[in-house]
Amino acid sequence: MSDWEIFKQNIEPHDGIENLPPPPSWRPFSQERKPGESRLKRRGETFQVRPDEVKMINAALYLRRPLLITGKPGTGKSSLAYAVARQLKLGEVLYWPITTRTTLKEGLYSYDAIGRLQEAKQQENLNNQTLSPEERREQIQQIEKYITLGSLGTSLLPSKYPRVLLIDEIDKSDIDLPNNLLTILEEGFFEIPELVRIKKEVDKVTVRTAYTDETDEKTASEMEAEVENGRITCTAFPFVVMTSNGERDFPAPFLRRCLRLRMKSPTKEELTRIVTAHFNQATAEQEKIQQLIEGFINLGDERTLATDQLLNAIFMVTEGRIPATEGKTFAEDKLVQQLFQDLGRVEDED
Repeated sequence: MSDWEIFKQNIEPHDGIENLPPPPSWRPFSQERKPGESRLKRRGETFQVRPDEVKMINAALYLRRPLLITGKPGTGKSSLAYAVARQLKLGEVLYWPITTRTTLKEGLYSYDAIGRLQEAKQQENLNNQTLSPEERREQIQQIEKYITLGSLGTSLLPSKYPRVLLIDEIDKSDIDLPNNLLTILEEGFFEIPELVRIKKEVDKVTVRTAYTDETDEKTASEMEAEVENGRITCTAFPFVVMTSNGERDFPAPFLRRCLRLRMKSPTKEELTRIVTAHFNQATAEQEKIQQLIEGFINLGDERTLATDQLLNAIFMVTEGRIPATEGKTFAEDKLVQQLFQDLGRVEDED
């Protein structure tokens, strides 16, 4: 039984939780975070971009085309969007995770019809008299409280510079979503039917957007937006990053309208730079850490591994949570092997 263990086997309740150390830098659940700050934005601070990736990012910016990024889990596909937003000062990344049930409408906007109906009934009970035109207009305008733009819808709001939209794991989507999505991106506008129907009575409403980071200087003031005549039209095509783990093929019309980039597994030198960014150069250059990196790369030839698995193992080693074993490298440690489990298969029972 090692001293670093907080939870122990067959021991009575104790105060060991008081010895829990600070979290890793990539899991910053601590007082250092600013209230309202998105934890995801920190991905851009440590992302190590390659020259070929730089060229494709610039091509997507110039051509106003979505960037479809494929690669193994943990190769930094999502982090690329945060790195671009950080370097170019484009504000909060609009994050849209995709599942098999995701619809295009969810990405554009949501309408709380039940909440709107409940308010309308309450108003009906309170006001049995005939409403004046101005009172009726005010009542109709209350619809704005029940409409929230999704990440895709927010990315199409008028702006001087492109907004950054991350559509994560699009390969998990319904078969029709990719083509439906590109129709919107090709046109650059969409309408909200609930607002179009009332545009003669109320031509402008203020709705909530998908922005949530109150600390971002660029987009903190855009948590609400004005919509005129029920239509949103972009003035700067968003920088769109779509990630895929390669679980399905996409139709040709979809691929034709995208720029494609495949993220390669990082080399030893690139992993060393990533470790340096998360820890420091002295840590990255330690012999035991270099051996751990080499072991990670060797296992990557036969397993699907993510970079954060390596970072997890290094954190445990550098904090002394995984002690050195005589005659063995850290990569051969049983706990390290468990941290390096294959993401591409279900483990068999022992």
